[in-house]
Amino acid sequence: MDAIISALVSFFLLAPLEAGITRALVGAGVPEAMAGKVSACAKAAAPIIIRRATGDPAWLVVSVYALWTGSKLPDAILVEAAPGCAEPVAAARASIGVKA
Repeated sequence: MDAIISALVSFFLLAPLEAGITRALVGAGVPEAMAGKVSACAKAAAPIIIRRATGDPAWLVVSVYALWTGSKLPDAILVEAAPGCAEPVAAARASIGVKA
């Protein structure tokens, strides 16, 4: 059962989150290497995000909705789920002059 839940979280949250982060950062002019660091942090944080999603289903639903509707930026969802990714996200934002 855990494998099924992990696969669903990966499909509905992790994959769109990683793609959205990369697309948003590169589209905003963040250097690809820096956007790659944020994406790598998201991949490394996948187990943390899956644990959060399975432990707090309401957070999962709200986050998936926010991500899919665009009402919350992908990097904000990442930092909320994996605070360890705050530093690379802040560095990427600073590289284009956006405050975190």
